[in-house]
Amino acid sequence: MGLRTLEGQSALVTGAGRGIGREIALGLAEEGMNVGLLGRHRDTLTDTLRACARHGVKCVAFAADVAHPGQVKAAVNSVQRDLGRIDLLVNNAGQVDRAEVPLWEADQTQWWQVVETNLRGPFNLLRSVLPGMVQRGAGRVVNLNSGFALRPDGRYSAYATSKAALLRLSDNLAESLRPHGVTLLDISPGAVATDMTAGMAMFEGMVHWGSIPYLVSTVVDVARGRFDPLHGRFVHLGQDDLDALLRDADLIRERDARTLRLRTYGDQDPLGAYA
Repeated sequence: MGLRTLEGQSALVTGAGRGIGREIALGLAEEGMNVGLLGRHRDTLTDTLRACARHGVKCVAFAADVAHPGQVKAAVNSVQRDLGRIDLLVNNAGQVDRAEVPLWEADQTQWWQVVETNLRGPFNLLRSVLPGMVQRGAGRVVNLNSGFALRPDGRYSAYATSKAALLRLSDNLAESLRPHGVTLLDISPGAVATDMTAGMAMFEGMVHWGSIPYLVSTVVDVARGRFDPLHGRFVHLGQDDLDALLRDADLIRERDARTLRLRTYGDQDPLGAYA
């Protein structure tokens, strides 16, 4: 049983029917947080809702495709009606390229479905949830990101492109949100065992996976405010020492680090001013 350090607060978690989203929702409920659950499949959402409700919190679930603005808006309005304010938004819903092939061999429809889910989905949620947070002067957002955002990978061009774009979206939002008391972080869990990663050829035979409980505890700490000093930054749980990042938060902000920046080839590079 958790310490219920988040009692009285409410979270909205996307992709909550299974995998990482389900575990995050359960972890937040264990700490006393009311949870709104979004996902495409009502049966798995209902199962998550029942599991969360066992922790004695208020839970609501809505079947919605995060890539559809109307469905998202209706779901967010319903969550706010039933739970009140949304203190934490967790953008977890995601898709990955179905096959490890170069872009010119990719299924065009599925390629765009990945981008729409991974980028338009978070945008739709942010567009619906942020006005309330900004008006109150408080709130926190976690975008589930990936190491693919930082490096090119031609085998998963849709996923890597969408995750890099999501990180840039967070970067564009960060300074606008700072004076309004809203914290935004992009968190990469590293390679963790889920239905999605199990279907990726590059992880076939993988034995040493990252820790989902560690991810859950990190998101709980985000909700508590522990990582507010890292607002607008990228955190990679597979490699980072979180205590060290917090100690260096001022330096990270001063050097404008931990987000997408152009790397120049030297002082003579005329694009240095944009780096």
